[in-house]
Amino acid sequence: MGLSPKHSPRTPTYLFPCVIALSFFSLTGLLLYKVDDVVSRTGTVVGHNLEPTPWHVFPTKPFDEETRQSRAYKIIQCSYLTCRNAVSGGSGRLGYAAGDAKAKAPTCPDFFKAIRRDLEPWMKTRISEGHLAEAQKYAAFRVVIVGGKMFVDWYYACVQSRAMFTVWGLLQLLRKYPGLVPDVDLMFDCMDKPSINKTEHNSKPLPLFRYCTTKEHFDIPFPDWSFWGWSEINIKPWREEFPDIKQGSQAVSWRDRKQLAYWKGNPDVLSPIRTELLNCNDSKAWGAEILRQDWVAAAKSGFKESKLSKQCNHRYKIYAEGYAWSVSLKYILSCGSVTLIITPQYEDFFTRGLIPLQNFIPINPLDLCPSIKRAVDWGNMHPREAEVLGKRGQDYMETLNMDRVYDYMFHLISEYSKLLNFKPTPPSSALEVCAESVLCFADEKQTLFLNSTKVSPSQTPPCTIKYV
Repeated sequence: MGLSPKHSPRTPTYLFPCVIALSFFSLTGLLLYKVDDVVSRTGTVVGHNLEPTPWHVFPTKPFDEETRQSRAYKIIQCSYLTCRNAVSGGSGRLGYAAGDAKAKAPTCPDFFKAIRRDLEPWMKTRISEGHLAEAQKYAAFRVVIVGGKMFVDWYYACVQSRAMFTVWGLLQLLRKYPGLVPDVDLMFDCMDKPSINKTEHNSKPLPLFRYCTTKEHFDIPFPDWSFWGWSEINIKPWREEFPDIKQGSQAVSWRDRKQLAYWKGNPDVLSPIRTELLNCNDSKAWGAEILRQDWVAAAKSGFKESKLSKQCNHRYKIYAEGYAWSVSLKYILSCGSVTLIITPQYEDFFTRGLIPLQNFIPINPLDLCPSIKRAVDWGNMHPREAEVLGKRGQDYMETLNMDRVYDYMFHLISEYSKLLNFKPTPPSSALEVCAESVLCFADEKQTLFLNSTKVSPSQTPPCTIKYV
């Protein structure tokens, strides 16, 4: 009898597809885990995955309007993919020939000379990577510009849209002066109060850019975000807001303006001077009209009653600092009213050019209401002189057009970059930021403001600072 041949075991036909499927799902799961991990560690210009600054805490943005999937998609798309296909902000061509730059360059306003004073602490020691490492403890983000491209390393979130509009301003600077902005590495804090105290940091001053400073701090003042717009309270970019305010100031003649000092703002910002100012709300006793600004109510009404161009109906307007300095000063000066500045503790980049009794009248904070009354009485007894003084304040703000704002940024960054004793290099944690990536994160109103402030390569060179 013949023996039947031996049969080797057969592999089930379904096993191979199962292995393929299992491998696919495992790889997919691993990929999703990696993507989720990257997303959860990526800070963004609108504050994803960032805690508020510990030195000025504010409510964290919840991003409730986004699903987890849509948030992940937006972060990946905007932070990692958008700039790869974008045209570099600094890759355009200047609209003038380099050879005739000096002949066409306007003269910078005198307050530009304060740049050297702001940077004087580092003239001898220069700025090292060690300086920046220590300054990082006080910074919300780091900006590195290399070859016309900008990279940002996020440390903390900024309140509202300050980071977005500040970063946008820097990107527009690269567009306005392509090829001229030097490589630079700087730390920036987007909150109100200066933090590098001269007493505490005298032995090693730390370079930190922010919107204001004081004579007791090393913080370096830089143009604030609202020059490109403050979308949350419907304040338009400066290029649009100033002409609107100036036009509104002409709606009521000086003769017909209320012969009172006017202030409208938010006193609930831990500002002792604003709290005390409420006590001056007596038109007969102190010649003042003091009003609370309720921004919540204003937002509900579409900001109809809070338009800055409709707040120029008084002969005198009061400036009072808030939690620190306030962006409101430039809008108050723009009205053409006599600006009564309650002696400030803080200064921003352009206020160093204001001259008492020429652009404004100083008000003594230790004698607040009577000091306001004396200024109002003087102006009402000398209406012609008061009108001229108010007009000089408005003229000063008119000279501060966006060309000069960008020029200040350019000169400050250029002078600062000369002090670096190392070659700027983006850290591995920094991501490239471009106009397209900022717009990718912007909401409808932010997009409107951002697009309206886009610039083209300049037809003229930056203004020239005359130190002598």
